[in-house]
Amino acid sequence: MNEEIFGPVMPVISYENLDSAIDLIKSKPKPLSLYLFTNNDVVRKKILNEISFGGGAVNDAVMYFSHSSLPFGGVGQSGMGSYHGKAGFDTFTHYKKRFSETPTGLNSISNTFPHTKQKLKLIKFVMGLK
Repeated sequence: MNEEIFGPVMPVISYENLDSAIDLIKSKPKPLSLYLFTNNDVVRKKILNEISFGGGAVNDAVMYFSHSSLPFGGVGQSGMGSYHGKAGFDTFTHYKKRFSETPTGLNSISNTFPHTKQKLKLIKFVMGLK
């Protein structure tokens, strides 16, 4: 119980006091997943509001992961980003900003020397400045 578990194992830890259990979880790195089994709405709200985790479910441990449109991923040391559905596309997409000179040639006029009062006036006009 000192390292992250990868495999078909679900650790079950009993507790006497909910606040102590929350403190124990918060004393460790943020978990990749949290699966809570309870019928108590107060416990459910407290756990979900106080513990940071990548994703998870209440009263289920299979359907959440198998639902292809829900993002799956961690926070902190358990991982960055998510996959599945749109979240996966966004995680593995590299957005690249590109710029090229406009057909009007205005940026060559504004970016070349000599900088004159006429060029400054033109730049301010194009930008809507006075």
